[in-house]
This record gives sequence, structure tokens and C-alpha cells, in this order.
Amino acid sequence: MDQNAGSFLAVRRLSGGGIVHHHHHSSPAEVMGASTAWIGRGLSCVCAQRRDSDARLSFDLSPIQEECLQRLQNRIEVQYDSSNLEHQKALKALWRASFPGTELLGLVSDQWKEMGWQGKDPSTDFRGGGFISLENLLYFSKNYPKSFQELLCKKNGDRALWEYPFAVAGVNVTFMLIQMLDLQAAKPSSLIGAVFLNLLLENDRAFDILYCITFKLMDQKWLDMNATYMDFNTVIKSTRRQLERELLLEDIQRIEDMPSYRFLAR
Repeated sequence: MDQNAGSFLAVRRLSGGGIVHHHHHSSPAEVMGASTAWIGRGLSCVCAQRRDSDARLSFDLSPIQEECLQRLQNRIEVQYDSSNLEHQKALKALWRASFPGTELLGLVSDQWKEMGWQGKDPSTDFRGGGFISLENLLYFSKNYPKSFQELLCKKNGDRALWEYPFAVAGVNVTFMLIQMLDLQAAKPSSLIGAVFLNLLLENDRAFDILYCITFKLMDQKWLDMNATYMDFNTVIKSTRRQLERELLLEDIQRIEDMPSYRFLAR
């Protein structure tokens, strides 16, 4: 769907019977709740979007669907705690996956800026995405190391001199997905959310895989749009629109069926 088109009718067959029709009008996405300015200070959860014309739907969940959603919500609710040894361990593991062979001098170190954190203490950048944003980055590094390194080191394409910061952009991807899928609600209130819940039932790592797809897709759009640092919000909005279109495709039965999954390389 072109972003300037008036509307489209999406038809998805959901498990459990029946076809859900959802009429959606496209409108400009609004940037909400930025806790840190993008200009000069990096980005922090500047990508949340709201479409006033979205229809709000209600879906009844089976016990197994409720349990599956609750497990993911439990992850989302965990805030990063710099005093938590498990959280420290995960952060160190992310460093090793990112820069194998390079010794980390400390959990607070200027070295972290090389990964694209705003300062020398990454914990301050996890406020918007929580601990799950670190888990997402770690999952990406372990399961799709080739794509992870391509994004971290900006290996592909002709790049702008003023690039997006990798790690903080990753936190924004997590935050955007949580908002897009309305994952903090008791049950899905949009067709997108209901479709994703079915994918989550098929694979309990669907959110992590979708994260990897989204990050790689965002980078591909960055290159296609010849974007610079100041264009990040435009790129993330375009990325979200494509994700929504793909999730509504009739033949998407698994998260790996999404067309943009092809961008990922192990």
C-alpha cells in the first residue's frame, strides 16, 4: 500500500474459524512521547506512532493464547537493572558477540559508544525498551550474526556520513514493535495484534525474530531512502507501515513467512 493511498481492506483468516475484515484508513503517523531529543543527544523511544483512524477491535482469547501473551508481557515488564547480575551478564554477552576478541574494560566505559550507545553507561538507554530490548539485541547477535555485524559495522551500501547509532536504534525498534502490536494491553485490540498472537502461538520466539526482521528491514529502507541521521523517524515510520502490510498478508502462517525475512542472513 502506498502511504498516500486512501484506504485498503485487509482480510486475514485467523485460527479458530472465521474471517476478520478490518477497514483501515492510512494517515500520517504521529511521533509521541520522546524522552530524549534526537538532535544532538541521540534518540530514545521517539518512534511510537498512533493512527487516530485505526479501528479498535476486540478479540476473545483462549486460555493458551492468554498464557502465551502473558509470558511475553512478563518479559516486557522487566526493567533493566544495572545491579542485577543476570542483566550484567547479558550486557557482557552482547559485548562479546559484538566485538569478539576485544576486552571490555567495564560496564561503564567509553567503549560502549562504539556500539552506538549515547554515553558510556548503556543502562541509561534501556529505559524506553526495558530488559527485553537487550534480550532482542542479544538474540539477534546469536541467531543472525552475519546480519547483526552488517548493521553494527554498517557494511552494506553507500552510507551517509551521519549515521544512526546502532544500539540505541535497536532499543527504538523494540519500543516501536511493542506499540505497534499493542502488547501491553490485556488482549489484542487490532487485527495486527491478533495476527501476531497467532504467530506467537506457533513460535514463542516470534517477537525476537520479528525484531531481527524489523531491524534489518529498517536498515534496508535507510539505504533505499539515502537517509541520514535526521531522517530516522521517517525511516522507522516507513518500516512500520511495511511490517503492518506484511502481517496482513493471507499466506503468513509463520513469522518466517514474512517477505522481509529474506533480508536476514545467518
